Amino acid sequence: MTDVHGPVDARQLLRWASAELASAGVDSPRVDAELLLAHVCGVSRSELTHALLLGRDVLGSPAAGSPVGEGAPQARFRALVARRAAREPLQHLTGSAPFRHLELAVGPGVFVPRPETEVVAQVAIDEAHRVAAERGKAVVVDLCTGSGAIALAVHTEVAGAQVHAVELDADAHTWAEHNVAAHPDATGARVTLVRGDARRSFTDLDGTCDVVVSNPPYVPPDAVPKDVEVARHDPAVALYGLGPDGLEVPRGVTRAAARLLVAGGLYVMEHAEVQDAAARAMVDATGLFDPAETRSDLTGRPRMVVARRNGSPIVEDSSS
Repeated sequence: MTDVHGPVDARQLLRWASAELASAGVDSPRVDAELLLAHVCGVSRSELTHALLLGRDVLGSPAAGSPVGEGAPQARFRALVARRAAREPLQHLTGSAPFRHLELAVGPGVFVPRPETEVVAQVAIDEAHRVAAERGKAVVVDLCTGSGAIALAVHTEVAGAQVHAVELDADAHTWAEHNVAAHPDATGARVTLVRGDARRSFTDLDGTCDVVVSNPPYVPPDAVPKDVEVARHDPAVALYGLGPDGLEVPRGVTRAAARLLVAGGLYVMEHAEVQDAAARAMVDATGLFDPAETRSDLTGRPRMVVARRNGSPIVEDSSS
């Protein structure tokens, strides 16, 4: 492990931080170091890069009483680097996560949205656009919304979308509330957010929704996530889908989607890349959708099941 003594500039700090994070096994040490320094300095990463290219001082003068060369920004930066080296998620340290064109507030207690989920959101957005263009509006429901990422992407990108979202976990719902309040659309309207069980929510919308989208918990109980940040810091309630195959929660979400969707409405659900066949079988087993298909993320991995609601009526299970 390296260290820096005496007066330092931003470039020296970045070299030190990159080495620290690399030795700790962080996948993108230089990028993370730049993002942390930008966060400490209150600028964007691009602004930081531009300032460094021009040779500008981004750290300011040392605070009174600080060790030589160790101003408040440097001290904060070193502390954040130490936490990142301990594999605390970068997004928890900066308090935000990018998702499509949005910056979402995140932290302990909520699942950090991933780039692959942006493609799931795109499928929902494309369908909502199509429906809104034809009918003037589109009703979209996001089940297991977490931080509100998918719901807010649809809400802010599709004019005429009426978006509803539900989250059961109290901590995640609090984060979603914050994000919904921070991202009204151009008219000032917001996503309709409720706290509740995704399997039973929005009964007043039964049979009227054009799109149902979900990134539910789906990790099997014996599959520990490989990423240290995910395994240690993402809430288990957002990861593990219950049942031996991890699809017990998704089965309930799928039944809810069938209840909510109008005939011809689209269902989109994220799953693990090894669950493509099982996810299609899960949807097809309901008899309430046209044959399900698998779609891939940007890396070509099978990551979502997509199906349209057919006209079959839902027959309630008298044994339940």
